[in-house]
Amino acid sequence: MKVERLDFPGAQGRKLAARMDAPDGPVRAYALFAHCFTCGKDIFAASRIAQTLTEHGIGVLRFDFTGLGASEGEFANTNFSSNIGDLVAAADHMRRAYQAPALLIGHSLGGAAVLAVAGDIPEVRAVVTVAAPSDPTHVTGLFRDSIDQIQAEGEAEVQLAGRPFRIRREFLTDAAEHNLDEKIGHLRRALLVMHAPRDTTVDIANATHIFLAARHPRSFVSLDDADHLLTRKRDAVYAANLIAAWSDRYLSAEALQAVG
Repeated sequence: MKVERLDFPGAQGRKLAARMDAPDGPVRAYALFAHCFTCGKDIFAASRIAQTLTEHGIGVLRFDFTGLGASEGEFANTNFSSNIGDLVAAADHMRRAYQAPALLIGHSLGGAAVLAVAGDIPEVRAVVTVAAPSDPTHVTGLFRDSIDQIQAEGEAEVQLAGRPFRIRREFLTDAAEHNLDEKIGHLRRALLVMHAPRDTTVDIANATHIFLAARHPRSFVSLDDADHLLTRKRDAVYAANLIAAWSDRYLSAEALQAVG
């Protein structure tokens, strides 16, 4: 596997830190990976999925959203719309430097983001969501005890995964303005929904909602007893191998040539 560290300007003009994992041989297609809320490009699930896809000839770009990881910017100034903008910026960079992504993969809130952005990237042939909420407002449940303070004072510092993050009222307002059902219904791309029945962070009912809102070709795969972040190696490997096998038909030379 070849690894390239790079950066590109995001939706807010800040430099976003990224990593391109590519196979040693020819690249037959490229994928763009969107990480989970407040996570980063180097979370284990993202790393394992990217590495596995390279074994199938797929190059994978993963990056830190604005204000997270090694990327520039303030997290407090970001929202779901800025995440979508960062994904568009990443696809634009891939189009210039490599090739536009034919596959989008999103984990948790990143899954909601790839559903929202797929229609804005014409080269995309297939979309995969892993433990994704069906509505971006779902993420506000992670700091529900602070919502009243955010609404009253305009912002509040909340603890997420043991780290402090500043959430502003604009984040809540922006999340509420997105209607994913309409985006999913008009996706016009192959969709794979992956979710664990015992996910205690994002209930599997979200996967059902996404699946029913989508049109064929659509597929659903249970991740059995995996946790939300796929922290066990065998769960991440299982998901990665399934993504590689499922996406193969949509990333064939014939399918990609049909894009024009």
